[in-house]
Amino acid sequence: MANPHDPAMLTKAETLVEALPYLRRYEGRTFVVKYGGHAMGDPELAHDFAQDVVLLRAVGINPVVVHGGGPQIDAMLKKLGVESTRIDGLRVTDRETANVAEMVLSGAINKELVGWIAGAGGKAVGISGKDGGLVTATKAQRTTRDPDSQIERVIDLGFVGEPSKIDTTIIDAICAAGMIPVIAPIAVGEDGQTYNINADTMAGAIAGALGAARLFLLTDVHGVLDKAGNLLTDLTPADIAVLQEDGTISGGMIPKLETCVHAVQAGCEAAVVLDGRVSHAMLLEMFTEKGAGTLIRA
Repeated sequence: MANPHDPAMLTKAETLVEALPYLRRYEGRTFVVKYGGHAMGDPELAHDFAQDVVLLRAVGINPVVVHGGGPQIDAMLKKLGVESTRIDGLRVTDRETANVAEMVLSGAINKELVGWIAGAGGKAVGISGKDGGLVTATKAQRTTRDPDSQIERVIDLGFVGEPSKIDTTIIDAICAAGMIPVIAPIAVGEDGQTYNINADTMAGAIAGALGAARLFLLTDVHGVLDKAGNLLTDLTPADIAVLQEDGTISGGMIPKLETCVHAVQAGCEAAVVLDGRVSHAMLLEMFTEKGAGTLIRA
């Protein structure tokens, strides 16, 4: 029999009491979670992630998982001897590369995640943006500026797309059946072509279309940091513009925050940039007073 005076037991009870108002607030709501980066390659963190998602479902929240897989695609391209080029850090996706990306994302990674969730006691359905007309893509347009002439030129990234239309019917059906959608960032265009979409961008577009309570971007950093290295816990789009202007936000964090801003402006209640390397980071963010990452709301 458990000792009711055991400090560890009391701490667990206090944690449950602290979580109760949040459980009530989000019952029946949708959380969209972008999963990738370091956490995806660590079996222990993957197990914790699957447990978190199953717990969310069990307490009446509808988790929707969108996953990436850049490192796994790179590894498969290398294994198959397929040349892959990048321009300004962006992968140029020719037809052969696109086929490999779809194989890795919609096949190996997607079904592995479904398996992790099943192992944690949940029921997941693995799909891509192609299924049920979920995502219609358009060819991504990017430009680069020549450092000498300052002339902008268009970069052709091949079969890299951006979401242009979202039909959430298939997500609604999966969630209504008590299951968890696990979505690979692959979609088809009006032209019938298959496009590879950045997983952050895909997750943000789906979160906006669903009017999600939260969009979680699980990353390899603690969140958005100020110039002294301190975590910024709450930001608005206006704050983000100022921080980008003064150089506090730079590099890969810029497109992540742009995704968050687009999501909250499209109907998502709030977006959170979280460190996916921290066990149960989502639960700490949602069900404790202090939170664990950077919250962005309109």
